[in-house]
Amino acid sequence: MVGTPMKIMGILNVTPDSFADGGKHDTYEKAVARGLEMISEGVDIIDIGGESTRPGAARVSADEEQSRVIPVIEKLSQTGIPISIDSMRAQTAELAITAGASIVNDVSGGLADDLMHETVAEMGCPYILMHWRGHSKDMNNQAVYGDVVKEVIAELNIQIDAALLSGIARNNLIIDPGLGFAKEATHNWEILNRLDEITDLGYPVLIGGSRKRFLGGEKPDERESATIELTKSLLAKKIWGVRVHSVSPHKKLVLANG
Repeated sequence: MVGTPMKIMGILNVTPDSFADGGKHDTYEKAVARGLEMISEGVDIIDIGGESTRPGAARVSADEEQSRVIPVIEKLSQTGIPISIDSMRAQTAELAITAGASIVNDVSGGLADDLMHETVAEMGCPYILMHWRGHSKDMNNQAVYGDVVKEVIAELNIQIDAALLSGIARNNLIIDPGLGFAKEATHNWEILNRLDEITDLGYPVLIGGSRKRFLGGEKPDERESATIELTKSLLAKKIWGVRVHSVSPHKKLVLANG
């Protein structure tokens, strides 16, 4: 799954409380319209989530999460554009794949739901496994590291081994170092500066830094130019994809450097 050009994964949060776009696409109509807009801008994958993972966010029920995302997945998957389901729940992942999604993006890497790896293995779909130390309500308290890159790699490897043992095919694994999840700004920059150590693991790597606080600016929208600069800096680093809120400027960068 590694190759060029770098994939642009568009973020579609069907939530009222996500940090950068909460409430903008929180109805079926708004979400579908935004998905179609992304497609017109050349998105490669649409990542649909129904539960905010911003710092401090409370969890929603499985029923609420599923009622938000499944109808949108059913509609947008008809376009033929690959859909990923952004969920930590095995049941939601299974329903989403049945509804037309083709990738599972699990920010917990399997730690939030003991059934996730087994479920993904049975479905035989690509699986994005992110570095994670805990749920949003308390993850900031766990941003304590000696050598953040070495520790992230060690903890990723534990979950990679668990995923492989559960039957997920090696060529279906994509890894994500989890920028902003149980990490302070200095940790995020250290990871970005040493990305070669993560790509050397031999798996496709997804980077999700879009509009996050470590990029500066008081409000998420003020971090868009920094997000574009981040994508530009990743073009030469063998990164499989970037997960972003805006599609068009990032797609243009990829096409200009293809």
